[in-house]
Amino acid sequence: MTTDRRRARITLIAAALSSLTASGCVVVHGEREVLPATTRAEAAEALREFTTAYNKADEDYDSTLDAEYATGPLADIDGARLKAGRANNPAGNPDHSPLEFSDAEYTIPKKAGWPRWFLADAKANKGGEARWLLVFTRNALDEPWQVSYLTLVEPGAVPEFKKDKDGWAEAVPANSTELAVPPGDLSKAYTTYLKENGPEFAPGPHTSQWRTLRQKNARKPGLVTQYIDGPLTDGAYAPVALRTQDGGALVFFTTRHYEKQTAHTGSAVPAPNKNVLALTTGEIKQSLTMEFVSNEVALDPKKGADAQVTVLGRIQGLTSAKGE
Repeated sequence: MTTDRRRARITLIAAALSSLTASGCVVVHGEREVLPATTRAEAAEALREFTTAYNKADEDYDSTLDAEYATGPLADIDGARLKAGRANNPAGNPDHSPLEFSDAEYTIPKKAGWPRWFLADAKANKGGEARWLLVFTRNALDEPWQVSYLTLVEPGAVPEFKKDKDGWAEAVPANSTELAVPPGDLSKAYTTYLKENGPEFAPGPHTSQWRTLRQKNARKPGLVTQYIDGPLTDGAYAPVALRTQDGGALVFFTTRHYEKQTAHTGSAVPAPNKNVLALTTGEIKQSLTMEFVSNEVALDPKKGADAQVTVLGRIQGLTSAKGE
């Protein structure tokens, strides 16, 4: 552990020690104290450690090399990518190019209890001009910071956050009723929207355009595709939200999606690529069911008559498939 990180953790631990009782016993109220999730120096170190581990895992196609630094939807999505890569390239990634971040900004909320988390917003040498948004989380001071959410958004899409005089941000509770959709309900609301449509979400590539594309692909000559969507909200998949200056929130949330392709008699399911095959169990005869995990980032405005949630970014990855 570096000296800066050791000092940072000592500072946070000291802030959680409220007092000495008359008997001399230390009383710890870390669960109730409203504290910054971390220091800015430790946030920067967490990004460096994640990037180093991510690059090692990508180079070797070995998910054990960054398992300590990933959790939730990112662990599912990237773990499956590495598994498929290793199956097709046992010697490692022939196209490996190290991921590098620059111009990183850290938004660190003050909150009580665990988990604690913060947002890193950075430019990368991949993804064009997009900004990379990474949510780091941990459940105790002696645990490493892990990335749960990783999404890309267009430049300028990240809103201004509400901050106190010391520059600390505000975490919005999952059950907040001040917003168009409570953060804790966004995953379910989004998957319901994909099935039934509705006024909660603004048009865009991850909402109306995605629904249109799925409807177009639902029936093709000799092939039917069914879509089943469901929320993911527990544990490392729980949504996190930051208060924006306008009173709304930037919310990260997770969803799960199934896509089943069924061929008519006399027809065949389109041959999947080698990465899909690497994650497929069973024999593809008449159908192929693919499971995806998706993490989204959305602007959730203050509640109002015409308030709509805008989905800014979505990273989706195949996690498993089954042939029948």
